[in-house]
Amino acid sequence: MADGGKMDPLGDNAASKTLPLGTRAKVTNIDTGQSAVVTIQDRGPYVKGRIVDLSPSTAEKLGITQDNGIAKVKVTPISVSLPNGSTKLGIETPDSKP
Repeated sequence: MADGGKMDPLGDNAASKTLPLGTRAKVTNIDTGQSAVVTIQDRGPYVKGRIVDLSPSTAEKLGITQDNGIAKVKVTPISVSLPNGSTKLGIETPDSKP
């Protein structure tokens, strides 16, 4: 992983090209409404049109299986890690209503 850690297939790790490493975000499957909170720990995906790569465990929580492989998702930052080491609250916060 870009943050130096080892990828845990059972963890909440994810990859994004645009969100800073360490960002916590809520990922929601548009079709099913299922969501999970992830931590951005790597860079990618490097496939055109894709915005996030998820660990197998997180993908399963969202109803994404090996058979369907991809899904339309919404990624909403909860907390964004800043270069100076501080954290900025994102759009989705732990206290926000659905």
